[in-house]
Amino acid sequence: MVGTVDTKGEELRYVRDLIAQAGIAAVLVDVGPRNHDLECDVRSKEVASHHPEGPAAVQIDDRGRAIEAMTQAFTRFLSHQRDVGGVIGLGGSGGSAIIAPALQALPIGVPKILVSTLASGDVSAYVGTSDIHMINPVTDLAGLNRASRVVLANAAHALVGMLKAPMEVAAAIRPGIGLTMYGVTTPCVRQVTDRLKDHFDCLVFHATGPGGRSMEHLLESGLLSAVIDVTTSDIVDLLFGGNFAAAEDRLGAVARTRAPYVGSCGAIDMINFRSPEAVPEHYRSRTLHRHNQHITLVRTLPDEGVTVGRWIAGKLNRCDGPVRFLLPEKGVSALDSPQCPFYDPEADRAFFDAIEANVHQTGNRQVRRVPLHINDPGFATVVVESFLEITK
Repeated sequence: MVGTVDTKGEELRYVRDLIAQAGIAAVLVDVGPRNHDLECDVRSKEVASHHPEGPAAVQIDDRGRAIEAMTQAFTRFLSHQRDVGGVIGLGGSGGSAIIAPALQALPIGVPKILVSTLASGDVSAYVGTSDIHMINPVTDLAGLNRASRVVLANAAHALVGMLKAPMEVAAAIRPGIGLTMYGVTTPCVRQVTDRLKDHFDCLVFHATGPGGRSMEHLLESGLLSAVIDVTTSDIVDLLFGGNFAAAEDRLGAVARTRAPYVGSCGAIDMINFRSPEAVPEHYRSRTLHRHNQHITLVRTLPDEGVTVGRWIAGKLNRCDGPVRFLLPEKGVSALDSPQCPFYDPEADRAFFDAIEANVHQTGNRQVRRVPLHINDPGFATVVVESFLEITK
């Protein structure tokens, strides 16, 4: 149980007691930046002592800096515990900011609940790429009332249920591999998974920004052992302001883990925006395509292909594990073929040339041109063969 005991003590003790009544050992941890002598099992001073600069770095008068320091201290505190079955935190804006990063750092599958007054809005910053369950308390966390008692009891019992009926991540007879897919590369990815699923646990991620971040998080968590990154459209959005942008650290986990990696340039022919009205003015003279009522696509130009190619090459050059990057010369998406709106061989060639010119190729790191469209069955065959080649 985690929270700021000076402001949420009544609610925290209520949830702790419900969990204890269910027969589960419950430990109440105070993460209030100020050291108060309050009823809890782990005092804030002990948590603050895990800050690299000691508790004095946390117990300062500047509230914003104190919250940032306690956030770092609590993340380190939690990472040092070896007997955590699950975590439930209660918080407003300050408490949620302190608790969420520590929950994000826990392994996938460890039960983690955050009851937060911010849960009814955009929670991406609090959930990140983790499996945090956020619950909206409806009323503010300012004492127990007829509504909060029910919501907090539900949260407590949810954690109890997770702890009493654990479902461990399968240690797997089949190794886990991550694949990236977008609607316009679906035929390719489906063919690849169909051919590998008997021997590998295939986890497909939607290449809309969070998907790529989640995939790389699982790679570093050890739940994936390799990546087939067919669709890298989120990198285009990162570089040119699209709505489905990758993080700057895209491909960073591949470099750090040295995991086997087969990549391609699926959907690099497009920048993704919401409605047509959301497309920035400087893109509106381009070729546009209404993908559906919520997504409008802008065709990339040759000079943008060069920028993307150089960016990806820079990332691949940091990867010392086995790498194969495949270039489908006949088209990079379902929209990039003759008689389709994004067909532009010149723009594709600019990207291909930039990749070849900037990747430092070795026996382990190779770029290969494939004279096929990305959704051709033959291209999926090359993807599978390349993957099996580097994974043995």
